[in-house]
Amino acid sequence: MSTAAYDDRPRRNGRGTLPIRLTGSRSPGWWGTVCFCATEAMLFASFIGAYFFLRGSVEAFAAEGGKYVPLTRPLIMTVLLLTSSASAWWGEQGIKKGDSMRLRIGLAVTLLLGVAFLTIQASEYAHRETSWTTSAYDSLFITITGFHGAHVAGGLLMNAYVQLRAWLGHFDAERHEAVSNAVLYWHFVDGVWLFILAALYLSPRLF
Repeated sequence: MSTAAYDDRPRRNGRGTLPIRLTGSRSPGWWGTVCFCATEAMLFASFIGAYFFLRGSVEAFAAEGGKYVPLTRPLIMTVLLLTSSASAWWGEQGIKKGDSMRLRIGLAVTLLLGVAFLTIQASEYAHRETSWTTSAYDSLFITITGFHGAHVAGGLLMNAYVQLRAWLGHFDAERHEAVSNAVLYWHFVDGVWLFILAALYLSPRLF
């Protein structure tokens, strides 16, 4: 598939030469992605902070038997997300070397793993014997994991968009900013999940 043609000629004005595009940490898209991830990190930090605050101050924080969530599904979900980060990184490294097919494969694997994550999360909700109104714990559990699931879904939409552009030949070794930004966001989503896993699933068993 042929790569789309771009005009890389610099533009001049009365004060000098203007760059056509910026890459890496100089790119507005990169900074936009970083700032967005930072704001979302504060959102999840407030949720997790509320979880620990209420757990330490509310006597009837969790309904009987609702404090310890089975670990089988979340551990499988963790493996899926970590593997998806690896496949996304692998695909990104491929396009940096000009390998478009490696990018397409990496993004496709990431997409499938992300869908599998959401499927298992839906199954976890379906098998819960409590609802978000049962206790403060259940309300926070569903809110935090639900918001994270929405972020995963957003990442999958980014993946689908970038993958479509990859199949149209829009990326090469020099032009792949959209890929890097989408992969950066995906790594962020996966990193947030590790904090959620530690807070909601593991910490009740530790203290």
